Amino acid sequence: MAELPEIGTVSNKAIAKLAGVAPLASQSGNHDGPRRTCGGRERPRSILFIAAGLAARHEPDIRDFDKRLTKKGKPRMVVRMALAHKLLTRLNAKARESRATMAEDARELEKANGTRNDAAQAA
Repeated sequence: MAELPEIGTVSNKAIAKLAGVAPLASQSGNHDGPRRTCGGRERPRSILFIAAGLAARHEPDIRDFDKRLTKKGKPRMVVRMALAHKLLTRLNAKARESRATMAEDARELEKANGTRNDAAQAA
């Protein structure tokens, strides 16, 4: 995910567009076509696509989501892209959580170092 440095800093919609897994509307006037995924960064998109297939086999909740979409009659590739979108959304949430934790730890460390430095200067 080194090719998506924005992960954890932008919204789920924005990161999905950057990775090319967001369904984009195809509308003009009265025409209302199917939503398609296109564009985005090719390498993260292909990695997410492969990871979605693996997650569908090994993760119970992803497998259930896969079965639910398949049961609705969705095409195989649409289901795979939906799984990739779901994985990216989870990854973005985890990264956001990790960034917040790291920032909090850094503030605590600065506070601890600041008080130690003050004590050392007073002595």
